[in-house]
Amino acid sequence: MATVVRLTRMGRKKKPFYRIVVTDSRKKRDGGWKESIGYYNPNTEPAAIKFDEERLNYWIGVGAKLSDRVKKITGK
Repeated sequence: MATVVRLTRMGRKKKPFYRIVVTDSRKKRDGGWKESIGYYNPNTEPAAIKFDEERLNYWIGVGAKLSDRVKKITGK
């Protein structure tokens, strides 16, 4: 099973915000997830980013891959 840390879209039409979640890579973007470790809101100035770095490092340590956007947001 391939585990990935990626964004899942929340919010309403034209006002998105995203949760940073750990999920199986075969699931849909907004499908079920194992753990939510933070959020990203690009609509605020500056963009609001909050995530649990300890949990992110744990998931990286057990083999989870980061999506390109999550890499850019978290600086990992």
